[in-house]
Amino acid sequence: MRTAIVSGGASGLGAAAAARLRAVDIRVVTVDLTPSADETVDVTDESAIAELVDRVGPVDILVNSAGVVGPNVPLMHTTADDWRRTFEVNVIGTVAMMRSFVPGMVDRGWGRVVNLASIAGKEGNPNLSVYSASKAAVIALTKSAGKELAKSGVLINAIAPAVIASPMNAATAPEVLAHLTGLIPMQRMGRPEEVAELIAWLVSDAVSFSTGAVYDISGGRAGY
Repeated sequence: MRTAIVSGGASGLGAAAAARLRAVDIRVVTVDLTPSADETVDVTDESAIAELVDRVGPVDILVNSAGVVGPNVPLMHTTADDWRRTFEVNVIGTVAMMRSFVPGMVDRGWGRVVNLASIAGKEGNPNLSVYSASKAAVIALTKSAGKELAKSGVLINAIAPAVIASPMNAATAPEVLAHLTGLIPMQRMGRPEEVAELIAWLVSDAVSFSTGAVYDISGGRAGY
């Protein structure tokens, strides 16, 4: 039985991904800040992640879903702390999980990593400059790591969803959600379970010749 770690796995896309992977007999360990997760760990705390590695044992699949939206304000109203806090979770947290779990995958010659980016990282959303920039960084990280490990048996891909009906967007201003939904040709938000289906495919043996790629799941919004 393969083992998967899903960060941000207590709710939203992470919880949907965890449920979908368990349905195909994958052992899933959810990681989040809330006690409802299998492991209560802060992905920005590298010492806590190191302890998690020891507790969990060999991991075959890593889904990096932990993330924050950051401030919904114009760029000129953002602060240095806004940028540091958002990048700490969305980018450095993703890197920390990869640095901790991917080496074991390389040693065993098989692994799958899916990083949750966003269509905002490709197109940029107004009043979400911090979030958009952080997700652009996740995309570049995925492309770089995918090339580095292309011959290792470990495939690293990213998903770029448009706006999804999840708890992560609960604090997003209604007018912002309305604007983002209006950009989607299907004229609706995506559902977590729809994203989970794409994740399940990307971590399966069915995918063998894709790495460093970005998969849009945007209801037709993606322009490139």
